[in-house]
Amino acid sequence: MIKSMTGYGRAQMTVDEMSVTVEIKSVNHRYFEFSARTPRAYGFLEEKLKSHFQKSVARGKVDCFVQIEALESDDVTVNVNHTLAKGYVDALHELALRYNLSDDISVSTVSRYSDIFSIHKNEADEEKIWNAVSQVADAACAKFVEMRAVEGAKLKADLTEKIATIEENVSFIEKRSPETVSEYHERLKTKMAELLQDTHIDEQRILTESAIFAEKIAVDEETVRLRSHLHQFGEFLEASEPIGRKMDFLVQEMNREANTIGSKSQDIEIAKRVIAIKSEIEKIREQIQNIE
Repeated sequence: MIKSMTGYGRAQMTVDEMSVTVEIKSVNHRYFEFSARTPRAYGFLEEKLKSHFQKSVARGKVDCFVQIEALESDDVTVNVNHTLAKGYVDALHELALRYNLSDDISVSTVSRYSDIFSIHKNEADEEKIWNAVSQVADAACAKFVEMRAVEGAKLKADLTEKIATIEENVSFIEKRSPETVSEYHERLKTKMAELLQDTHIDEQRILTESAIFAEKIAVDEETVRLRSHLHQFGEFLEASEPIGRKMDFLVQEMNREANTIGSKSQDIEIAKRVIAIKSEIEKIREQIQNIE
């Protein structure tokens, strides 16, 4: 089942006296790119989350947001940078003295300078925290992957329709191409009859010229290869592993065959069908940019 690279998932759970929320969303990207926004004290989670989500996501720009609220905790230490705090207090006193201000410095005043505080989490807590976060991350990821699969099903239906349209046009070209040779033969015969009038017409010469023309405009090899690419593309649509990058390469090959058919064609009806094929291929190219 193909998956879209666009997805969203969110989960919130209470684990080990912690309220944990994990939100994950993604957009298109050529490779897997991950970034996480976590509370300052839990920066160690980013690499763990990246490895965790990479098991389920092959491509896409993934953003993850984590919120952790300790409902009850005695393993958190808040340290004060007394040197920095003293600097702030001295600076405030100096301002009050120099500008004749009310010297009403209090604890609440100094506490506004958050950089004097640091929160320390004991190393032993990391395993406990990751155990809680990973459970919530799994729940969010399940919703995320499900949404990607739903979007992928829509993409599959659209691409299947476009492939069918291309196949119809290829069938027309395969049928029409031999007819153009017969028409060329008749035109050449008529033209020579007009020019030579009562003189004997060299049938062998006409056949030779028609054969040269037929070889020049022959697109059998191109239509066979194009059909092979279309068949392989259809198999990709049923694949269980990520196939977006393989599809991208295959579409380039499809476009190459269409261009060759167009360059050989000297028939207006075939030219119209080639344009229609290239139009569908371009639409497919745009769509597969969304596929993982």
